[in-house]
Parts: sequence; C-alpha cells; structure tokens
Amino acid sequence: MQKRRVIGIDPGLAHTGFGVIDAIGNNIRLVSYGVIETPSNEEHGTRLLEIYNRLVAVLMEFKPEQAAMEELYFARNVSSAMSVSEAKGVVTMCLAQQALPLSMYRPNQIKYSVTGTKTADKKTVEQYVKILLNLETEPKPDHAADALAAAITHVFSTSQMNYLV
Repeated sequence: MQKRRVIGIDPGLAHTGFGVIDAIGNNIRLVSYGVIETPSNEEHGTRLLEIYNRLVAVLMEFKPEQAAMEELYFARNVSSAMSVSEAKGVVTMCLAQQALPLSMYRPNQIKYSVTGTKTADKKTVEQYVKILLNLETEPKPDHAADALAAAITHVFSTSQMNYLV
C-alpha cells in the first residue's frame, strides 16, 4: 500500500497551525501537529520571517509530499485579514520553494469533509478530527486542529476515501 504524507496549514501572523498526517490505504494517522507562534511585540517583518524559518524546519523534519490550506475568506476586521493574507503568502512561497503541491479548500468544504455538515463550529471540527485520527483528546490549540482538518480534507478529496465528501 502506498503511503502519502500531507501537511495541512492554518496561516496566521500570531499563530500558524500545522498538522501532518499519513494516508495509508483506507487509514489516516497522525504524524505531528503544532503551532508556530510569533510574539506581537516583534517587528512585523521579523514575525513573517519566523513563520517562514520555522515552517521550513517542519517541512524538513516531516517531509510531506502534499500540502493543504484553507482559502482565505473575507473577515470583518480588515487589519486581521491583511496579516493573515501576508502569513498565507509566506506559507505559499515556502511550499513553492520546497516544490510541494498546494491544494486550497473553502472553509465550508473542510467542515463538511470532516464533520458531514457545512455549518460545524470549531469545537465540532476538533471532535471529529479526534475521532478520524483516533486520538485520545482533541488537538489543541484550534489552529492546529484546523490545519489537521485541512490535511484530512485533502486526503478525502484526492483518494477513494470519500467517507463524507
């Protein structure tokens, strides 16, 4: 059976979540997850560089073959949307430099793929990620859970494993 390793990423300036999973046959399993945090008292460009450097380290350590990320949707707070867009740009560039194919998914697509409903809240997504990856507890913080959900969506969307999609 062929194994595929996928990284999901939830970009943000303060918190960039990542989640790495393996898909083997009809099974998915957790490899690792975490959050890249940047302090708000650091200079803006330094924070973006920190995201880049730490993500490169994650990619070198886990060697994913594919990447998935949530499409940016319009936010009520323009400055927040701008910083998320910048973090997303850094992540996208980092993945391109590593020649990793990136697939983008709408938020409701990820919710539906993981939970079976497009209107699931964050807690429900966390609970389903726990179930799908056979974890003892929900992955925390929510940025990591969102990244894992993106990776799971990618696996379900690109294989015969379309349980919920």
